[in-house]
This record gives sequence, C-alpha cells and structure tokens, in this order.
Amino acid sequence: MAWSETDGMVSVSKRVYSVQVRELVEFVLRRGDLGGEGFFVAPGRALAGTRGHQRVQKSRPDGYQKEVPIYYDVETSEFILRIQGRIDGLIDAPEEVALEEIKTVQDSWDGNADPLHWAQAKFYGFIYAHNHALKKIALRLTYLNLESGEMTEFRDLFSIADLSSFFEETTAIYLEWIGERHRWCEERDRSIERLEFPFPCYREGQRELAVAAYRALARGGRLFVEAATGIGKTMSVLFPALKALGEGKLERVFYLTARTVGRAVAEKAFSDLEQAGLCLRRVTLTAKEKLCVREGVRCDMSTCPFAVGYYERVKPAMREALNHGRITRPALEEVATSHQVCPFELSLDVSSWVDAIVCDYNYVFDPRVYLRRHFGEGDRDYGFLVDEAHNLPDRAREMFSAQLRSEEVEEVQRVIQKALPRCAKTLRRLTLALRKLCGSHSGRADSVQATKGAGELGLFVSEPSRSNPQVGRKPELEPNHTREEGVYTSQELPAQLMPLLEGALKEAEVWLAQNQPAVFREELLQLYFRLHSFRRTAELYDERYVTILQPDSGQVRLFCLDPSYLLRQALERGKAAIFFSATLTPIDYYRSLIGGSPEDPLLQLPSPFAPENLAVLVQDRVRTHWKARRETLEEVAQAIGALVEGRRGNYLVYFPSYQYLTDVRERFERRYPSVRMLAQHTGMTEGERETFLGAFSSEHDETLVGFAVMGGVFGEGIDLAGERLIGAVIVGVGLSQLCVERDLIRDYFQARTGAGFDYAYTFPGMNRVLQAIGRVIRSERDRGIVLLIDTRFAEPRYRRLFPEWWKPQLVRTDMGIGEAVRHFWHPRAAKGAITAR
Repeated sequence: MAWSETDGMVSVSKRVYSVQVRELVEFVLRRGDLGGEGFFVAPGRALAGTRGHQRVQKSRPDGYQKEVPIYYDVETSEFILRIQGRIDGLIDAPEEVALEEIKTVQDSWDGNADPLHWAQAKFYGFIYAHNHALKKIALRLTYLNLESGEMTEFRDLFSIADLSSFFEETTAIYLEWIGERHRWCEERDRSIERLEFPFPCYREGQRELAVAAYRALARGGRLFVEAATGIGKTMSVLFPALKALGEGKLERVFYLTARTVGRAVAEKAFSDLEQAGLCLRRVTLTAKEKLCVREGVRCDMSTCPFAVGYYERVKPAMREALNHGRITRPALEEVATSHQVCPFELSLDVSSWVDAIVCDYNYVFDPRVYLRRHFGEGDRDYGFLVDEAHNLPDRAREMFSAQLRSEEVEEVQRVIQKALPRCAKTLRRLTLALRKLCGSHSGRADSVQATKGAGELGLFVSEPSRSNPQVGRKPELEPNHTREEGVYTSQELPAQLMPLLEGALKEAEVWLAQNQPAVFREELLQLYFRLHSFRRTAELYDERYVTILQPDSGQVRLFCLDPSYLLRQALERGKAAIFFSATLTPIDYYRSLIGGSPEDPLLQLPSPFAPENLAVLVQDRVRTHWKARRETLEEVAQAIGALVEGRRGNYLVYFPSYQYLTDVRERFERRYPSVRMLAQHTGMTEGERETFLGAFSSEHDETLVGFAVMGGVFGEGIDLAGERLIGAVIVGVGLSQLCVERDLIRDYFQARTGAGFDYAYTFPGMNRVLQAIGRVIRSERDRGIVLLIDTRFAEPRYRRLFPEWWKPQLVRTDMGIGEAVRHFWHPRAAKGAITAR
C-alpha cells in the first residue's frame, strides 16, 4: 500500500474522511471488557482532565509548546484519510525533539502505562517526525494523579522507521473500514441521485414543504413548520434531507422524536424510500433498559457475559449489523445475541458508521446523555429533523432542571454508614443542609399562595392578533382549584449547598472509581449521578431559572423556566434543524421557546384535504372546569352518546385527567351498557398499549369507544386512518392542572411578553386539543366528526387558535348533536342506533 503526505494539497475529486488520532487508535487497538478496567467515569472527568493537562503544561520550562495541531493525509486510489489531532506538549530543541502526551488518573491507577496511550503518542511522534524529516524523536507519557497531584513519567526514544511501521500497521486496519465505508457511500449517493418521491404525486403543500426543508438543510439554519395532520410531513422533510446527504451537503441525518410511536413513523418512512430504491444504513437508538437481552437481570458490566470481552467481539458484530442496513431494535437484539455483545453499546458503536440515526430528543439536547461521540469535536454538518416539535419546550425544561430530596440522600447515607463512613458523613451534612434550607425560607423565598379564582391573578393582556392570540381580560382558571400550599420559591441559587455537594461527590467518586462490588453500589451510583446533575444544572442557573423549595419532602428543585437559550446552544452541534408539527400554534410562540430567532423562516400549511371531510361540532353549554365537573358528568356522558349514536364505528374520547375520564366512563357505561369500551390507565405497558390500539385495527359491526387522556400516548402520533377512527370527543380545553411550575412559567412570561397565562396554560392546552383532533383525518379518503365540549370553546381566546380551514358548528343540546351527526353522515345513514338505558 502506498503512503503519501499531501501537505494539504489533496485531489479535489476524492472524498476526504477525517478522524482524530485518539478515535482511530481506540477503534483499532482497544481490547478487553466493556468499560475497561476503570469502567466508572465521573461525568465531570473530562473537565477535570482538561484542567490537569493545563497544570502539567504550565509547569514546563520556556520553549515548551502546547496544543500543537498536526495532521497527516493518507491518500489511496479511491479516497483520502485525514488523521489529525493536537500534541499536548512539544520541545523542539537542537539537541533533541521531545513530544509529550499527558493523561490524568485517580488513586485507583495501577501505575502502569496504558498501551493505548503509548499508541497515541507514537502516532503523534510519527506524524511530527515525518513532517519535519526527523530520524528519531523522544516520546514522554506523563500521568497526573488528580487526587495527590503526583506526576509519573515514562520516556523512550523511537526511530522514524519503528514509528512508521507501527503507524502503517495500525492505520491499515482502519483503512479497511473506511474503504468499505467509502464504497458504501458511493453506492448510497448513486441511489439517492436516482431516488424519486415514493408516492405517485405530492399532496397539496408537500412540495412547498420539501423545497423549504431542502433549502434550510443545504444552506444551514433553522426552519419552523406547522403543517396539518395528513399532509405527509415526515416524508416531506426526510426526502430532501437525504437529497442533501447524497450531495455532500450533510454528513449525517438525525431524526429526533419525543415518543416511541414517532420512531415507528420514521422507520416506516425510511422503509418506503428503501422500497423505492434507496440504499441507506440507519440505526434506531433505544433506551438501554428496553434493549437489554437479559431481561430482569440487573446491569453489572463486571459480570455480564455481554460486557466481559466486549471489545474482542464487537467488530464482527458491527459488520453484521451494518450489513443489515436497517439496524432496528429486532436487528440489534439478533446480532447482539449471536455475537454475545451488549446491544445498547453496539447501537452506539455502529451509529458512527451509519447515514441516519433515529432517536429520542435527549440524544441531542440533554446535557446528561447527549451523544458525545458525535458532538464532542467541534461543529459537524449534521441535519436535525425534529418531529412533533411542540413537545420540545416541556421536554427541554425537564432536561435542564434538577432536584434533590433530603430523604433520598439520607437513605443512601444509612446504607453506606458502616462501609464508607467518610462518604456517609458528607451525605449527612448535605441532608441537614437540605432540611435547613427548606425549613428556613422566611425572608428568602416567596410563598406560593393558593389561588381560588381568576380574579386574583391580575393578568391583563393586550389586544390579540392571529400570531399571538390573547383576550383583553383576566383569564379564567379552575374556580376552586388551589395550588400546592407550603411550597416556596426563590430567584436565587442555593449557593450554600454547593460546597457540601462537592464534598459528597468527591468522596463518592473515590470509592466508585475503585469499582469494587458491594450491595449498595447501585444505590450510591444512582445518587452520585443525581448529585452531579444538580451541580451541572447549578452551573447553568441564571435569570431563566427559579428555585422551588418543598419543606414537607425536603426537596430543592432548580427549575428551568425558559429553555430557549440552552436549546439554541445545543443546536450549534449541527448545521441545520427542521422543527415540524401539526400543531405549532401560535408558531412564533414555539419558535421563541425552541431556541429560534426572528430571522428563522416560518412555514404554515393548511390541510390538503377537503374541509367538508371533517365536521367540528362545539357544545359550548357544558362547563368542564374543575369545580363544575361533578355537576356535569351526566351531561358529558349524554353528549358523547349523542355523537356515537349517529353511526356505528370507532371513536376516541379525550379528557384532561384520568380521574375525570374514570368518572365520565362510569356514567357512560351505566347509560350505554351494550357499547364496547376501552380505557387508558396509568402505567400501561407496551403490550397493553398495543392491545388498546389493536382494537382500532379495522371497522367493526359494533361501536367501540376508547377513553384516553389528552397529551398521552394515544393523544398524538398514532395513525388510525380510514374506518379505524371515525370520530373523537374532546372534553375540556386541555389546560394543565394548576401547579407551582406552571404558575412560575406564567409569571416569568407575563413579565416579558404580557401573555403569561397563554404561555403557561392556553397555548399548551390547545395544542393537546388540536393533536387529539388530528387523529381523525389522516388521508384524502378519511371522513370524520369531532365534538368539542366546554363553554370556553366559544371564547375568542380559544376560537382564535382554531385552524382557519375549520367550519365549526355550535350544537347546544343532545338533539342538536344528533341532527348534526345525521346530516354529516347522510346519505350513509347510521347502521343502527344505540339504545340508552
């Protein structure tokens, strides 16, 4: 094999693949168990390592060069492999050239130099010696103990011939993988060039969406899209993303979802394109606990047969997985079982060699678990396709918030008291500090007072517009629904906790790094990560945060009110992002919360289907406020019956809470005992969810009514086309129950926008309503009917959020509902009426 240094003058017709020295060396030479000898790695270890590097570098004499960038191009007949990195330290003296590689260790280090570290040093040594025509070079491997500050040095002198031999032998293995990857990319790009839109024609608005998406993905930037359910949003953004990928404008496509059902939709779209001729390697990332093939067995890398010796078996497993092309959960489980490797780690390892990744939001945005292997080395040309983007603000608030309870700290402290007295002592101090903080709020925190009615809010908003719909009056809340009492808030970070938190983390780290087996290890490990999450969130704390204290539970929560700034930072990890949903109303509200800027383009597309295919009935005489619910349960049950009497078929009824669902279902069941019913309940397993949806798999000769909650797993993302769902009832305007967090969000945005109640309650609530309604019309052939039950649906505040293509009809009695239903379904009149008891 011919080796050549191009000094940056590469053949413009050849594709260039870049790799970091460390990445190449670890891929080729890493051996042993999953996680290695010291498999516990503290989340803050990278930062501590960086600071340790700087300490060593500062201690070196004059003339010492640090962070010296280098690269070396290996040109083959097909492509160029660019190997690059930074030398930690270099002394280029006339008598000797010495190169230093710095590593940081902890007290558990065995004192021996790691072969992988020597390999990195040898790579740097070869590249520098080759580029500067040196015959020999001195390599020094320096270890800094982060606890003691002690430095240990290993030194050796290498000839260019020895380094060259090692470099070529190691790189040859990596070149085999890159060569296969290169040939695959060429095949992939040819298939993308030939690829046609997989359906006979574009639906109305689809082409416009595809063009806008391609423009954003190819040029870079962000695009916010609201397109009605059924328009084909997934294909309209995925198809142009793949075109940009094939043209080299994107390096990889990330399809991000909020729910498991969203991943299924993405996989279906990829499959449709593959049937149309697309060649693509893609992986779907699934949570570790769901993907484990040793169900019911606690994860222990020191004993798990899928982790022990992982790196001896992973490359053949990766080859087989990549040959699948569609690396979905079943494929990963099959390959992992065959090769005895951890399926979750296998999915992460193959993700570096695929063209597209389907995963949850948190793999890109969550600071705790985002994919550092993809986002650790500067900005990359990644395209983010963010499905159901209306879910992102609340999900982001969870990602950027953290909490601690004195009880959970004290519980671990008691468990480790005898075995780890020093660590237990630090936890005891932290427990006492948490209790003291929560119990001494007077003068430092504002009590969240109970709210008994709308008049006490004092929220007056300006004249509404279509893009920012508000009503110039006080908003109505649940009349007697009180907020949590005994909860206190503060705009200040509880700084007094930080030193105690640091002490607890340090003591826990000392023991965890030893990787000793113990019955309490898992409990201490989990607490360690919660403590670290709290510390990391504290570092982000600014005016967008608030501290919530709950004395009864001894809980301190750092709550993110506005995640937009942190989301904007996370988006810098890629080149472009498309945010799309059927419900981004009002769209400028979502653009601001998701991290967009006023310059980011917006695209709103109406439904491509005939408006007359959907009947929207509004029963505005029934009050569903919290206080009125008990009094109107029978009215709601009767209204539901009036709708489903009109025609046999499948219906879904949505409620704002499980309790309300249960209360109405009981009344409905007594009134219509012959109607088949299903009900969502808390904690449903995947199997129970599948059974629920399976009942709607086809048209029945009987009526089926499913009761579900708005915003739940059946409230969005499910596709029940045709006769699988012919109607839906929405009970209430979808408002979240009043709580401390929502009220704090309201107050924060009231001060900034004058529309705090809308930001906290109205907009998210109506989003749930619109999502639920979107289950009814899924294609051109679908026809369906929707009944909205609540007096508030007649108010301008909510009517301004109705899609423009709706033609809502007021129906204020059960008889009126029945007449509207018969008129809509005529001439296909009801196949039989349900008799009320």
